[in-house]
Amino acid sequence: MPNRLAHETSPYLLQHADNPVDWWPWSAEAFEEARRRDVPVLLSVGYSSCHWCHVMAHESFEDDATAALVNEHFVAVKVDREERPDVDAVYMEAVQAATGQGGWPMTVFLTPDAAPFYFGTYFPPEPRHGMPSFPEVLEGVKDAWADRRDEVGEVAERIVKDLAGRSLAYGGDGVPGEEELAQALLGLTREYDATSGGFGGAPKFPPSMTLEFLLRLHARTGSEGALQMASDTCEAMARGGIYDQLGGGFARYAVDRAWVVPHFEKMLYDNALLCRVYAHLWKVTGSDLARRVALETADFLVRELRTPEGGFASALDADSDDGTGRHVEGAYYVWTPEQLTEVLGAEDAALAAAHYGVTEDGTFEHGSSVLQLPQSAGPADADRIASIAARLLAARAERERPGRDDKVVAAWNGLAIAALAETGALFDRPDLVERATEAADLLVRVHMDESARLTRTSKDGRAGTNAGVLEDYADVAEGFLALAAVTGEGAWLEFAGFLLDLVIARFTAEGGALYDTAHDAEALIRRPQDPTDNAAPSGWTAAAGALLSYAAHTGSEAHRAAAEGALGVVKALGPRAPRFIGWGLAVSEALLDGPREIAVVGAPGDEAFRELRRTALLATAPGAVLAFGTPDSEEFPLLRDRPLVAGAPAAYVCRHFTCDAPVTDPAELRRKI
Repeated sequence: MPNRLAHETSPYLLQHADNPVDWWPWSAEAFEEARRRDVPVLLSVGYSSCHWCHVMAHESFEDDATAALVNEHFVAVKVDREERPDVDAVYMEAVQAATGQGGWPMTVFLTPDAAPFYFGTYFPPEPRHGMPSFPEVLEGVKDAWADRRDEVGEVAERIVKDLAGRSLAYGGDGVPGEEELAQALLGLTREYDATSGGFGGAPKFPPSMTLEFLLRLHARTGSEGALQMASDTCEAMARGGIYDQLGGGFARYAVDRAWVVPHFEKMLYDNALLCRVYAHLWKVTGSDLARRVALETADFLVRELRTPEGGFASALDADSDDGTGRHVEGAYYVWTPEQLTEVLGAEDAALAAAHYGVTEDGTFEHGSSVLQLPQSAGPADADRIASIAARLLAARAERERPGRDDKVVAAWNGLAIAALAETGALFDRPDLVERATEAADLLVRVHMDESARLTRTSKDGRAGTNAGVLEDYADVAEGFLALAAVTGEGAWLEFAGFLLDLVIARFTAEGGALYDTAHDAEALIRRPQDPTDNAAPSGWTAAAGALLSYAAHTGSEAHRAAAEGALGVVKALGPRAPRFIGWGLAVSEALLDGPREIAVVGAPGDEAFRELRRTALLATAPGAVLAFGTPDSEEFPLLRDRPLVAGAPAAYVCRHFTCDAPVTDPAELRRKI
């Protein structure tokens, strides 16, 4: 008999709907039930493409004996961290403070007042590697609740008090300047892996936001070191196993420092951010590799993650059936020499093995290899390699595909809209701009109410029940601003303005600091607030960036002041922890540069107008904003009072409230931006 999760919109919760565990979704009713029964709450947090979440579900939550123990002594609450990032953040902070580490699945025991008192992540079904078994943990917590209730209460009270005292005061204390950004660059240089690219050791994550900072710093200062770190890291990732050499798109991270073996799940946010990075790298360097990877990643997003409603799904699983009925990580993506021979014949298999780094011993498990491009020189026979890749891709399509998490997350769709809009505009792919527009339409229709408040998720065109958090407002605004710049449709600028007005009204603390949840959001044991950029830009730094761009478009002092207030945290953290505030540093580069405001006026069919617009799109000035249209257009504030020059199309470039004389020559415009 299904439990209470059967009607949820989260694919992760639906995966648990038939468990013998009597799961509740996160709700006031669940905690009321715990109070009524006088039992603790077992909170289990994960997400649908999480490998160890699947393992623990199979070992413990699908086990009748374990489920009986849970059902008798606990109220079990299941949370999808991607639907409720606020719940995840609050309890993850407690787990990390108590244990020094965190991760998913996250397992937390709470009082009926939602105060945490015992923590862990994955627990095995029997004791191993010094870890207690999950049934042992359940028995221990049950006994503590029954026999040492006072002690449990004291622990819970202490933890809640400790979390409440962690409020951040970083805001409004001045904006980062050249000195802080130079210190951040120095810090990154020290942590840079000169052999393999990227920062730090294993596991190694794609540092997309840090790369944006390095590209912007290079544009502003001409620093060759910054550009070298960015371009070498991008090349190393694109040649490594973390990049899908057949189908495009990036895996979540590499388990080694040389990018060889990925953790195979593919996330929407990673691919949106990296698509944009490679497009921006191409703007600076003209690199063929950067162009190829940007377009292949955009095509991956559309082909593999686009939903029937026009939005983008959250993720692809790491695991799939390996052909024997077992679900194995990476089964869809890896190859043995024998499998190559079976598909290609002996001669082409030998060439494929050499080209893609497939070895007899294998680079992954059980003699299989992850495809890479180990040689930096191009293939001797490009047509033959293209034929090999097409045949391998067709053969791979016959394998069981990894599962897809079909929920549409507003924030990550905002990132995808920005990436596809810019990539489509830069590489003359109007189809990508259309896909971005369709996703934006879905967000307006399904996720946004009449007062511009956002719902965080939807599935199958049906809005979920969870309110949007700061990153949703910020990233969706970022996507709309990018779409406005490439389509010339001012409605997207207006929509971004509605969202950013709500950021100022509902998420801002005194002094410019930001909270992750709105002032009127559900009250948790602490109001989450995290400015650090991890897998994606934090809501805090994403909001700073969108506020700054909107202010450049409109001249709004209120939005610029809010952006500057939010960037106080970058002044504090940038020099000390640059890897973890990469987007904040990138936004600070835009602030330092102006950002530049570019207005291009002319008639749409005019070739000279098109040439000026194209030049403006190629601007490398950090965070430059663009508006284009006819001189009498009402679409954008930047176009007001911008006449043609002697009847010819013209471009106007302004920064810091000062405008240069208009130019009609693309070469002259290029020098200015």
